[in-house]
Amino acid sequence: MRIDRLARACCVAALCLPITIIGARAQSSQPAAKVADIFREAETKYLFGFTDGSDIGNEGENALEYEATGSFKKRTGQYSAIEHEFAFEHVATQNFSYELSAHALSHSISGVEDIDDRRTTQFSGASAKLRYLIIGRGPGSPIGLTVSAEPEWSRIDGTDGTQTRAYASEFKVVADTELIANRLYAAVNLIYEPEVVKPHDADMWERSSSAGISAALAYRITPTFAMGVGAEYDRAYDGLALKTFTGHALFVGPTLQINFTPKILLAAAFAAQVAGHAVGDPRALDLTNFERYRSNLKLEFEF
Repeated sequence: MRIDRLARACCVAALCLPITIIGARAQSSQPAAKVADIFREAETKYLFGFTDGSDIGNEGENALEYEATGSFKKRTGQYSAIEHEFAFEHVATQNFSYELSAHALSHSISGVEDIDDRRTTQFSGASAKLRYLIIGRGPGSPIGLTVSAEPEWSRIDGTDGTQTRAYASEFKVVADTELIANRLYAAVNLIYEPEVVKPHDADMWERSSSAGISAALAYRITPTFAMGVGAEYDRAYDGLALKTFTGHALFVGPTLQINFTPKILLAAAFAAQVAGHAVGDPRALDLTNFERYRSNLKLEFEF
């Protein structure tokens, strides 16, 4: 299938990235001072694809954002679920920013086991994202540290597109650093997400949670163009407090960011599940709790 060929190509690109970084460094013939003048400090917020950076922006900044997050392919049939997010972001203080978002979900499902066929686009809910910068990365600190919470209300199930009532919140601890000044960056996220859901045809609330860790590298090839590679390991549970383990998955893939102007940027990422297992299913990979492929696209306009 075409998406399988794309996934293989993206994984090859991710594996080749360290070679590209080494080659770019070896070929650079500019004096160090001149390179430092060209490559000024970068904002890392969206530099790492699925992994967040610790930067939150400058006090007083506003931004409008569009984000599309795709989930593709289950065990059988054809499956795609794309969440569209339209957001307003404001950096209220030097250490605190918030984001208010409206969401829509597009599903295209055919022949997938245990999921009804569906082809819809629906308003799905709203969310807020609160970021607090604990340590700002800079001359006095090589590491940036941020915590975030993203509460969300949903009226549409993200997996099968049915009507539901759900409340969730994703909590993150975000750390990043510069491995090569203004050129090579690294980030790590710790993730916890509890959720309560009541399907439209059920009388009882269902409780679940997930925990994960992600890590990424990003290298600025030019002052306005960066490429990287990221990995994320997720575990799914029944119960809000990681009570009963139901499956796990490891995703790997490439990232990129393009700054068209100082106020307009595009960030993209793709990841394929390369390992995993669902409890009670002897088959390879966990395609019960997770998808086979993930994609993410962000477009931001600051003002």
